[in-house]
Amino acid sequence: MDDKHLLSNFREIVMQDPVDVIIQQIRSLISSGSIRPGDKLPPERKLAEKLGVSRSHVRDAIKKLEFYGILKTLPQSGTIVAGMGITALEGLISDVLLLEKHDFRSLVETRVLLETQAAHMAALRRNDQDIRDIELALAAYEEKVMNGQIAVEEDLMFHLKIAEASKNNVLKSLMLIITPDIISSFTERKVCEDGRSFLALKEHKIIFEHIKNQEATLVIEAMKHHLSDIVSYSNGLTS
Repeated sequence: MDDKHLLSNFREIVMQDPVDVIIQQIRSLISSGSIRPGDKLPPERKLAEKLGVSRSHVRDAIKKLEFYGILKTLPQSGTIVAGMGITALEGLISDVLLLEKHDFRSLVETRVLLETQAAHMAALRRNDQDIRDIELALAAYEEKVMNGQIAVEEDLMFHLKIAEASKNNVLKSLMLIITPDIISSFTERKVCEDGRSFLALKEHKIIFEHIKNQEATLVIEAMKHHLSDIVSYSNGLTS
């Protein structure tokens, strides 16, 4: 048996980011019921010592889980498990690739409905703080794209900040359930296509400007156009 054939039996070892490992542990504890809504996490220092990582890794993991609404840090009270986080968790730990292809397309169709409505409502209801939050999320996405890095979480945060600006918490919660894995699945397969990330960045900027200028009708069309690639991708899975 030659070396080439033998090597085919091995798999590349991928070193996990400590932040991702911490997030996985917290997810597992919540989903198993070991940590419940309202429970307070140990201080960052103690968690870092127990996990054998730096406090910055723990801080970054908590920050990411706060973005998803799973954790919430209260002034002078520490970090607790948020009630809505349990619902949002389903979107974070589910694997859309295990779904039937038609189910995935249904998820995408639902995302389009939610996103277009969120953008429309955000254009009508946004305040100055919403504009700053969306702009910060856009800047974080742009930084990753310009550096040639995968920006899955930054992409998600841009869309979630729009949902927050809609002032409809039910809509935001629904997006938290179905959107993360859709973006991850799509990005893993499409991110390497020539110019796609830069095109998405341009589309994000157009959507932002429409929301900023309160152009509710125009932002619907801009969001539909932005999501047209993922719709085509999902349709391709069932063809």
